[in-house]
Amino acid sequence: MTASATDELYYDPWHADLNAEPYPMFKRFRDEAPLYYNETHDFYALSRFDDVNRTLVDHRGFSSARGVVLEIIKSGMEIPPGLLIFEDPPIHDIHRGLLARAFTPRKINALEPMIREFTQKCLDAVVGGNRFDFVKDLGAVMPLRVVGMLFGIPEDYQRRVQEDGDRHVRTERGGQMTDNPDGGLTDGQVFADFIDWRTDHPADDLTTELLNAEFEDETGATRRLRRDELLMFMNVVAVAGAETTTRLIGWSGKLLSEHPDQRRRLAADRSLLPGAIEEILRYEPPALQAARYVTRDVDFHGTTVPEGSAILTLIGAANRDERRFGDNAEEFDITRSARQHLTFGVGAHYCLGNALARIEGRIALDEILNRFPDWDVDLDAAVFSSSSAVRGWDSMPAEVNR
Repeated sequence: MTASATDELYYDPWHADLNAEPYPMFKRFRDEAPLYYNETHDFYALSRFDDVNRTLVDHRGFSSARGVVLEIIKSGMEIPPGLLIFEDPPIHDIHRGLLARAFTPRKINALEPMIREFTQKCLDAVVGGNRFDFVKDLGAVMPLRVVGMLFGIPEDYQRRVQEDGDRHVRTERGGQMTDNPDGGLTDGQVFADFIDWRTDHPADDLTTELLNAEFEDETGATRRLRRDELLMFMNVVAVAGAETTTRLIGWSGKLLSEHPDQRRRLAADRSLLPGAIEEILRYEPPALQAARYVTRDVDFHGTTVPEGSAILTLIGAANRDERRFGDNAEEFDITRSARQHLTFGVGAHYCLGNALARIEGRIALDEILNRFPDWDVDLDAAVFSSSSAVRGWDSMPAEVNR
């Protein structure tokens, strides 16, 4: 189903067909219903850049503490401690500060040669063939390896981490995370054996640093992370970090196949790579929306959203708002002048790993273009991922043109 001018104004994050091509409906929301209410599922949605930006910045009025996925908010489930993206300040700021020490420019830049070496290894394995898969051959393996570099997670352990994340994030087509038999949230126990081992075998990695870090918590007490907090910390970074970059690489293959003139320009001038990554992130954000719990009555466009409501910020819609990005906002353009998009969020929850994801995406495209400067994706064989939390591809195969 593709939304048309005659369709009813309708959106929900579990409508599989609508989510496959949501942008025509998103444009109608921006123009006709900048504050949308879904009676069936009882939530509000915002689609214009300024409204989404305002909501994401205001953590007091729009809380993350009950979840940032709509079905989790609606379920009323208890959120475990240490789930950084499901926290509000001040505890969020305290936990974020602990993780921030892993994402300093020095540490991120030190990873770049290792990321490039691993990317080269992945791609060299498929050189010589007529096909390669942007996700299966690179996007699904490289980001998790980078998380392993940060935490010191052994290679043979990383597959267990990925499988655990998939059990909770992935859904049946059109399903909700809360329908998953293992639950909508992981408890992070997949890391338990590794933490025990690392406690006895410290190293120069983020896991050892978090095990030993002392901080002042929200009560004023000086302490170390509890075991349950550390388990959730590691899970958040592993799953969120890997998912974002996996989707970015998959969308890169599709968009540059559909815009061969821009791909050829990029292949000839690699100085365009940073801008190309920004445009891919803007145009097809890995997370199409983020939910918040409304803590007080708030007005949008002459209508009051009551306290206790769930509200969706439609990041995919905001990133194509003509009011922000100009009349060509719906066009894909790797030479677009830089303006902040909302793919990595904004405010207290601005993605800590944004610089790392950008480096991974840039290296991935650079090395792909070195080996496969011309390709056509096989959309008939591509596999669209099923999740209300992220949007992208589990497989994006391409025919290599020589």
